[in-house]
Amino acid sequence: MNAQYKKGVLELCVLSLLKKKDCYGYEISEYLSRHIDIADGTVYPILRKLKSDGLLTTYLQEESGGPPRKYYSLTLPGREIYEQDRADYLKFAHAIEKLLEDDDHE
Repeated sequence: MNAQYKKGVLELCVLSLLKKKDCYGYEISEYLSRHIDIADGTVYPILRKLKSDGLLTTYLQEESGGPPRKYYSLTLPGREIYEQDRADYLKFAHAIEKLLEDDDHE
């Protein structure tokens, strides 16, 4: 698959996962890599950017028998951006689907 297709939607995918529940970085990376072919380490720069943009917050949580994990959580602006980006993406994807189905391009 064209890498540019994936690059354009990975932030939206991360926001979507975090809308459902707080997650730690490896958990997000593992989930996405099961559904989308992504390279190791792809998710962490996205998480840093989203946090820097104020769309995510982080907190540490102790795990049994291991070091604390850094969990990511959506902020209110993060939820708002997710909803807007989701609507924009779905509208765009629908338009592209229609274009690709129209063999005559009338």
